[in-house]
Amino acid sequence: MIYHGKFPILGVVISAVDYEYAVHMITTHAKRQQPYAVSALAVHGVMTGFMDKVHQRRLNGLDLIVPDGQPVRWGLRLLHNISLPDRVYGPELTLRVAKAAAEEQLPIYLYGSKQETIDLFEDNLKKKFPSIIIAGKEPSKFRRLDEQEKQEVIQRIKDSGAKLVFVGLGCPRQEVWIYEYRDYLPMPLLAVGAAFDFHAGTLPQAPAWMQARGLEWLFRLMQEPKRLWKRYVVLNPLYLFHLFAERAGMKRIPVVYPDRREKEESFG
Repeated sequence: MIYHGKFPILGVVISAVDYEYAVHMITTHAKRQQPYAVSALAVHGVMTGFMDKVHQRRLNGLDLIVPDGQPVRWGLRLLHNISLPDRVYGPELTLRVAKAAAEEQLPIYLYGSKQETIDLFEDNLKKKFPSIIIAGKEPSKFRRLDEQEKQEVIQRIKDSGAKLVFVGLGCPRQEVWIYEYRDYLPMPLLAVGAAFDFHAGTLPQAPAWMQARGLEWLFRLMQEPKRLWKRYVVLNPLYLFHLFAERAGMKRIPVVYPDRREKEESFG
């Protein structure tokens, strides 16, 4: 189990941990029924926080942000001399948490994506982990929720008996969601992004060799060029530029933490 601490990359605080630590902390908080907001950030997620200080406060108000992308893992080494054996890839973390939850009989709630996707996701989780308990599920409404709708979502999750929630709303909406709902749900909220689509079988994953070399972005860009070109063609070079500028001491990037939890109209 590896935990080196928390370190800023372009102002976003990343936890230098491994899969074992992340799973342990998530399941521990699930068993204790304590709030615990978790996200796995790749370059896009870090850059979203870097360019938007309001969102950076949200991200730095989460309990655990793991290095989802290889470039984020490399950033820990470049800026802080922290070497991790591997990144903590969100879709893989999802499966490891699901496995642990099945073994510990911790019911899971699935929130986000489309109805057909979460149905497939649930089916595949049950095939892979027969003892898993899916306490409930609901798709995204793909719009902001009003206060009454938000309270209804909170109550449905509580009434389901879930001990943790997988949230698949896409970055950065899912991070906004877990930041806001953390105060209302006494359980871990895990923002898993594309894991819903990957494990539902509706979106292919990059080959292992591309993932290991930090080329997953290229595979995804080829799969969805119209939707993802800006994310990868613009943000990836910007990330590298600012990373090396920070390493060379050319600029100092302050870390912004939330002073208080501001209530928002979360996207649901």
